[in-house]
Amino acid sequence: MSIEKNKNIMVYIETVDGAPINVSLEALAQAGKVAKDMGHQVVAVLVGEGLDSAAAQCIEFGADEVLCLEEARKEVEAIGEALVHVNDNYAPSFLFLGSTLDGKDIGSMVASRAKLPCLTDVVGVKCEAGKCTMTLPMYSGNILKEVTIENSPVIVILRSGVCKKNAAEAGKTGNIQKETVENKNILTKILEVVQEISESVNLEEAEVIVAGGRGMGSKENFELVKQLAEVCGGVVGATRPVTEENWIPRSHQIGQSGKIVAPKLYIACGISGATQHVSGVVGSDYIVAINKDEDAAIFDIADVGIVGNAVEILPIMIEEIKKIKLSMK
Repeated sequence: MSIEKNKNIMVYIETVDGAPINVSLEALAQAGKVAKDMGHQVVAVLVGEGLDSAAAQCIEFGADEVLCLEEARKEVEAIGEALVHVNDNYAPSFLFLGSTLDGKDIGSMVASRAKLPCLTDVVGVKCEAGKCTMTLPMYSGNILKEVTIENSPVIVILRSGVCKKNAAEAGKTGNIQKETVENKNILTKILEVVQEISESVNLEEAEVIVAGGRGMGSKENFELVKQLAEVCGGVVGATRPVTEENWIPRSHQIGQSGKIVAPKLYIACGISGATQHVSGVVGSDYIVAINKDEDAAIFDIADVGIVGNAVEILPIMIEEIKKIKLSMK
């Protein structure tokens, strides 16, 4: 069985260490909803080598079929060329990508080469009667704009948290098709990849995030945020002012100019709730906010709000969580 032309919705699956990343699996789930409305198949597209395990995972997480493009080069340009090949050969109605740094570059490149419209940082997708309405943030997230798509194809770069990934269906099987990609004249070449320890934090994949803002008062006080994250088994996040003060590396920054996250639990400590930060966390399942200003905007999106000085409250929370964990042993 081979993948049909003009009968599918494709999703580029970005991988790290051979495994699909969360936002790509979320895009796969969203593609499934659109495909159901249009009567199309969902095809996951992998680019690289040795991705058999990732292909099997894509099937388990909702793909009807998987297209593996065997490409040794890892440059964004090489991946973009591979997806241009996919568009030319299969003419999908939609090409979904996750809104990562690479995803945005790749989507824009494919749109340029294939002369297709590209919607970036999409935060909402609604399809009815063959028409799809996409919601996009504008002006640093201060307003939301709706764009109705009547004549596909179109490239959609989906923000993390827009659609929860499907539950894995263990043992599910589907068609996995492999192709080789023509090695065109790629102008860029990766000579070496250097990953600093400070850049190893993976906020996008975290299930628990404890984030601190300027309300923590000082770099010394910010250590409480790190301690709470540790006892919760979570990852440390921060607002832009905190990273600018060098309390923590910029790789921990969350918001419009940082990373977009969608954890199961988000604890905001001393964060006022500026639009630029809130736009990066609204996809969280459960938000706990701690701020001494009872009128702080962060409380507008919080499921639980604690009015008080985070510097005084966090030590109490840390000790209580430690007691609970100790009693469970």
